[in-house]
Amino acid sequence: MNLIQLASHGPVIPVIVIHRLEDAVPMAQALVDGGVRVLEITLRTPVALKCMAAITAAVPQAIVGAGTVRTVNDAKVAFDAGCRFAVSPGYTEAIGRACRDLGLPLLPGVATASEVMAANADGLNFLKFFPATAAGGIAMLKALHGPFPDVVFCPTGGITVQTAPQFLALPNVKVCGGSWLTPPDAVEAGDWKRITELAREASILFA
Repeated sequence: MNLIQLASHGPVIPVIVIHRLEDAVPMAQALVDGGVRVLEITLRTPVALKCMAAITAAVPQAIVGAGTVRTVNDAKVAFDAGCRFAVSPGYTEAIGRACRDLGLPLLPGVATASEVMAANADGLNFLKFFPATAAGGIAMLKALHGPFPDVVFCPTGGITVQTAPQFLALPNVKVCGGSWLTPPDAVEAGDWKRITELAREASILFA
């Protein structure tokens, strides 16, 4: 899969933290039902890998990726769980090499011009701008567009349904990452209808 193709499936990639395995499949199905197919499941809980495998098996329409990939082993276990892409909060050559060896497309996190250049040097030009609002937000992305006109970003971190359209209007932004699609209270209550509605709202943000 060419990683930039992720952006063709909709303007928002949900950044998901799952604490209970039993929530994984209904949550994923709710998002897909709302038109959101690309799902970033973060490696932040003990059940994350099992959730990725469960979603991959039960919701074939979903394009499952692993978030918070910090080590080479993270990339390997995510690949084994059936993930089709990986997202890292930062970038190292070791992670880049591991993902290339696995055939696992990587969306690496960057926050500075030097980090963009390091990722570019390894052939990566679709990058996660993280943490987006804390690292300068729209102003920083506009500044990066001058020296890096060929680089496309997925800003993630602090973005809301209200601010996402402003990011998506930038020429170097094709998709945003957001955690608002799976609010903890809705997940805790099993309110999958609400998550479907949030996904539907997000899927037409920049239609």
